[in-house]
Amino acid sequence: MHSSASHAPPATLRWVSSGEAAGHLQLLDQTRLPGEVRYLDCRTADEVWHAIRRLAVRGAPAIGVAAAYGACLAACGPAASEAAVRQACAHLATSRPTAVNLFWALDRMRSAAAEVGDAAGLAPRLLAEARRIEAEDRQTCAAIGAHGADWLAALPEQCQLLTHCNAGSLATAGDGTALAVVFELARRGKRPHVWVDETRPLLQGARLTAWELAARGIDCTLICDGMAAWVMRRRGVHAVITGADRIAANGDAANKIGTYGLALVAAAHDVPFFVAAPRSTFDRQIAAGDQIPIEERPGDEIAAWGGVATAPAGVACFNPAFDVTPARLIAGLITDAGVVAPPSVEAIAAALFAS
Repeated sequence: MHSSASHAPPATLRWVSSGEAAGHLQLLDQTRLPGEVRYLDCRTADEVWHAIRRLAVRGAPAIGVAAAYGACLAACGPAASEAAVRQACAHLATSRPTAVNLFWALDRMRSAAAEVGDAAGLAPRLLAEARRIEAEDRQTCAAIGAHGADWLAALPEQCQLLTHCNAGSLATAGDGTALAVVFELARRGKRPHVWVDETRPLLQGARLTAWELAARGIDCTLICDGMAAWVMRRRGVHAVITGADRIAANGDAANKIGTYGLALVAAAHDVPFFVAAPRSTFDRQIAAGDQIPIEERPGDEIAAWGGVATAPAGVACFNPAFDVTPARLIAGLITDAGVVAPPSVEAIAAALFAS
């Protein structure tokens, strides 16, 4: 697919003000894309929880920003209190277990609430913090794109890239993580072609990434997940770039299910495999990837699509939402602080967290 038109997709989320600190959160319902662009109006933290849980908003950075605004909703209205905010944060933290940005953002919102001495000041303080988290994410995306494009500057003008799931503007408040690198390469005059894994079982690559790339005028071709190895062998791929939902201290990276297999295929074909993620996605409390909690989702996501059965009734299903790619398969971690290549405990600590 190639599109000569170039425009940014609709905003993933936005706060709609109805007063100095009052308002509600609107989320682009990604379960309806690409066929329909519709926003959800979330007026309670519980509505944000449900939106995160059912993947109306997804992508680790976007989940974190959405949860921050969810905490703001608990600070609005006559029942606002620090206790209500803490309760909302605890509830939001149960929505999805793997994306560490969720917990990082909620920690910031709890700390902000604790700084306020009275209920009247709660909503303005929390809204300011949520807006700060959103703005920081936009800046982080830009930095990831710049560092990645610098690192890949030697690629041919018509470079062939491959990605899995969606790590673009739909997954963040900015240009994305993996796709931010693609967009920046294009801004610098390259003409990247992106092979887009469809990403079973929920087709985030087909529904979301291909849609984003087309909107931005980036040449792309959609493939089934199982076609990636053949594409590398017969068509040639210069690099694979994915996002991540949590990265352990040693560089092991959790991402959408299928990423680990893609990394193995890339290694077999001598194609460098990169992971693009902000520093907030690194969990230094987890030493290695086998300690990362992996969300398991309902089997219906595999056995049916769009309400149509695609497997026999009652068949057993195993549906982990994520897998973990070992650091040894990752050529470099593209972050907002630079590229860590190759990843290791020492290199990550020195590059990203040295005081």
